[in-house]
Amino acid sequence: MISHLLAAPEVLAHVVDVHCHPTDAPSILESTIESLPCTLCAMATQEGDQSKVATLARTRPDRIVPAFGYHPWWTHRISLSTPASTTPDHVVHYRALFLPESSPPPSAEVEAAFARLLPTLPPPISLVDVLADVRAHLAKFPSAMLGEVGIDRAARIPFTDTNASDGGGNNSRTLSPFSTPFAHQLAILEAQLALAVELRRNVSLHSVKAPAQTLALFDRMAATHGAAWFAISIDVHSCTLSPEVWLDIEKRHPNVFLSLSTAINGRSPNYLALIRACAPTRLLAESDYPDACNAPARTWDMVCIVAETRGWPIEDMWEDSPPLDPAHWGVVRRLEMNWHAFVKGGHAAPAKRPTARERRRRDYNLDLIESDMEDEGEF
Repeated sequence: MISHLLAAPEVLAHVVDVHCHPTDAPSILESTIESLPCTLCAMATQEGDQSKVATLARTRPDRIVPAFGYHPWWTHRISLSTPASTTPDHVVHYRALFLPESSPPPSAEVEAAFARLLPTLPPPISLVDVLADVRAHLAKFPSAMLGEVGIDRAARIPFTDTNASDGGGNNSRTLSPFSTPFAHQLAILEAQLALAVELRRNVSLHSVKAPAQTLALFDRMAATHGAAWFAISIDVHSCTLSPEVWLDIEKRHPNVFLSLSTAINGRSPNYLALIRACAPTRLLAESDYPDACNAPARTWDMVCIVAETRGWPIEDMWEDSPPLDPAHWGVVRRLEMNWHAFVKGGHAAPAKRPTARERRRRDYNLDLIESDMEDEGEF
């Protein structure tokens, strides 16, 4: 992936990295946050980093937009049925999730894998407590988003083995045969989305290997929440959907945007077709990077790729009075305006298309009206 020369500070000040993970870094230098050249949307993913994101957001409220939520990679820890402030039984919870009684008896190899994995899994927590935690953090930050949340049909739970030969300092990770059941992920995601709708907060969404399920989710949320669903904005981050699926979503859900990163999308050239297919008003850029120091440069690389792919100019200086015709805007101004639309929300719901039965009834009524008019004309 080609790195692009960073823009002037006056231009970078208008760039927004809509999805990154700066609190994943072992440490963050105070000087890095103080000198941030652009806005970063910092994602939380699990119980341990919600407070870290909150702390980071307080250090630079003008440059850090916090997001609070639970990532699908960590939803195996969450119990759907346990009451608030109650710790589920460790063995019962994980066995029910990974070795359910409804499945065929596990082989000796699978049982051995479960026995190896179980001691490394964290104590389960209640979904009720998770939602209370997210609600509390969102309440403290009126401009915060819900994120990172989502669904992932490819992820598997990793083993974590400690190497005792060097004092336990090195952790090696290999993948277990277990994955979090999709229905479990979906239940947790929908509960978090209901909270976002209630509090009118925008969402950063993870979707991997689930194109049909993502479209069905959006349709179901629109049917469930109606206008309140379209009042919030959704960003499908590091979007790997096909152009065909995206265009279907774009048409049916005017509140859904997509963002792209070199970290994820740069692994394949297919995302260039997605940039070309997406409506110019729905594109956003991100780094998806775990380092606040390098996130701005990674985001700028994607901004430039979007410009080159769409044939948009790249600003080398900032004009406070833009051209009246948006067709002459540069890429930074375009993406900044998209971000403002994302933040504002309040999207108009698409016009409902009549069903076949409704069309037949409408045509029948029109025939009756025309018949009555003809009869009146005979007198």
